[in-house]
Amino acid sequence: MRNPGTAAVLSVLVPGVGQLYNGKIWRGVFWLIITPGLWIGSGGLLGWICHVISAITAYNFARENPHR
Repeated sequence: MRNPGTAAVLSVLVPGVGQLYNGKIWRGVFWLIITPGLWIGSGGLLGWICHVISAITAYNFARENPHR
């Protein structure tokens, strides 16, 4: 079973790792590529937004699909 809290914490630490933990490889790769680009391109503002969205999506997927 997947733990939603673990997925969220992993994505807060490194965006995309929570998605990888959930088995969503392409979604994880997307966040791993997009977030650093937005950190650099926006001076950090959009990077934080991506961190939060990544954590929320990882948490929600793990909560809705605990056995997948």
